[in-house]
Amino acid sequence: MKVAIVGTGAMGSVYATLLADAGNEVWAIDQWQDHVDAINSNGLRLEGFSGDRTVKAIKASSTPDDAGICDLIIIATKAANVEDAAKSIGAIIGEHTMVLAIQNGLGSGARIANHISRKHILLGVAQAFGASMKGPGHAHHNGMDQMRIGEMTGGNTARLSSVVDMWQGAGFNTEGYEDINRVIWEKFVCNVTLSAPCTIFNRTVIEMLNDPDAWSISLNCAKEAFAAGRALGVAFSFDDPVAYVTAYAEKVPNARPSMLLDHLDRRHSEIDVINGMVPVVAAEAGTAAPYNEIVSAIVRARESEF
Repeated sequence: MKVAIVGTGAMGSVYATLLADAGNEVWAIDQWQDHVDAINSNGLRLEGFSGDRTVKAIKASSTPDDAGICDLIIIATKAANVEDAAKSIGAIIGEHTMVLAIQNGLGSGARIANHISRKHILLGVAQAFGASMKGPGHAHHNGMDQMRIGEMTGGNTARLSSVVDMWQGAGFNTEGYEDINRVIWEKFVCNVTLSAPCTIFNRTVIEMLNDPDAWSISLNCAKEAFAAGRALGVAFSFDDPVAYVTAYAEKVPNARPSMLLDHLDRRHSEIDVINGMVPVVAAEAGTAAPYNEIVSAIVRARESEF
């Protein structure tokens, strides 16, 4: 496939390197000019979990139009930048182009659909992925579990199967889902549990688990997200959010959520689409979200000082 990856930071670099190494034509689209120049001059290096390789076949640009019409466009920006990304790619979307959005939190698909027809959009969930940038043209892969992909409008389609096959061929543990909305919500509940609470306490997941008072705050954040989702008709695969998020947390004991890493580097986080989104969907659902309101307010107050 001909693939453009819009937002080729840490995660986007993992996607670009492995997809290109598997024989796909890959364009890396990013606004970091030093990164673009390094890829074009020396290739994109990825080391860590998936091995150490440098792929020189990747083409990079700060302008999406340079890529031309693509089979697949992966929007791998942070959630705050998805609308800008969606606005920028009109010229490389053909009649059969698929646009795959992979972000944390809720709402990326809807924001992209403000600018691109829903018929083009697929949604992805990266489960237990981790990566960081070492420098221009050089990323470190910390780990990954599973890539989950589905049509924004639901159902199983031939094109969904083709995208799943492409990711699997590049070494990703990938599965297609008929109801990707459920998968997104289930990850959302886990993210809400860990993101703002770990950030506020400046703790790893296991440090939260080992503190009953702190973990109680995490669990109440999870319960509020679960209650809102259920009231909105999400068909969760579990009935006990406490057991679900605790089991998830126990699988990643040493993790520091990306929100905490953002704060350690004094960067603004994705608070508005994670814990900050719970009060929004709770208001829509007619439920309450006081814990998420409080932790979000604390995170935003800290970010105002960056």
